[in-house]
Amino acid sequence: MNRIYMACALSMALASPLAAKTLTEMFPDISETYNDEGIKALESLDFKQGKITVGSNLATLDLTDEFYFLDAKDANYVLTTLWGNPPDDSTLGMVFPADKTPLDDTWGIEVSFDDIGYVSDEDAGSYDYDELLKTMQQDMQDENEWRRENNYPSLELLGWASPPRYDSIGRKLYWAKELRFDGDETTTLNYNIRILGRKGVLIVNFIADMDMLDQVNKAVPTVLEMTNFTDGNKYSDFKPSIDKVAAVGIGGLIAGKVLAKTGLIAVALIFLKKFFFLLLIPLYWLKNLFGRKNS
Repeated sequence: MNRIYMACALSMALASPLAAKTLTEMFPDISETYNDEGIKALESLDFKQGKITVGSNLATLDLTDEFYFLDAKDANYVLTTLWGNPPDDSTLGMVFPADKTPLDDTWGIEVSFDDIGYVSDEDAGSYDYDELLKTMQQDMQDENEWRRENNYPSLELLGWASPPRYDSIGRKLYWAKELRFDGDETTTLNYNIRILGRKGVLIVNFIADMDMLDQVNKAVPTVLEMTNFTDGNKYSDFKPSIDKVAAVGIGGLIAGKVLAKTGLIAVALIFLKKFFFLLLIPLYWLKNLFGRKNS
């Protein structure tokens, strides 16, 4: 009986998800890096590593030690409260490099799911991506009216930072856009990954500045490999007799009107608004807002 009990206990332990790490467990030197305001902004987050399941067993992220995951609640806090983006309840979570907090000068990955149905990839090789880019630039201009009316900066789509590519074996599509926010001298990288599944696509978007492109390009192969649908939700599980077929193909995924999210400068601006400061200060100071500084 004791052996059976021990075996059951061991089985349950192995099946249980890894406990999330606290801020100080994930970053032991955090007090040397951030001031009290920065630590307070981050201390509610739960940092998860290992194999993560998202979307009611929809997909898995098999994270290596190079990354950590924030669940939907924490990800929404980062995106809206810290980074100043419009609220979006579709977010399933975010992935970050393991040596960086969301307040560091770093990139993040937002994960969500679009249940548009099974996307046929028969047209994958038939697109003129230069012409598609022109259409997307016009769509962006049309969307700017909404952004201005809702007190968000307008956006300009400058071009491809990385032209679209499609992995027909893994059913994974990826491309990158270079964007500029109104009044911003720097440009923003919007690196998109779409993983095709039985009932829709997993949206995996990098949020980063253009000067992080090399870092992102280095991370992309690992991210592509570690992100997959679960059995029953994979592209190969499609059942034509009962499953919905999407109204768009590969080109439609690339041209989809998904608003880009921004990062560090919005962090600082939200912080300044919250504490009622009205300052004209250089951007490099904003990026160090939460860090310890000499007198």
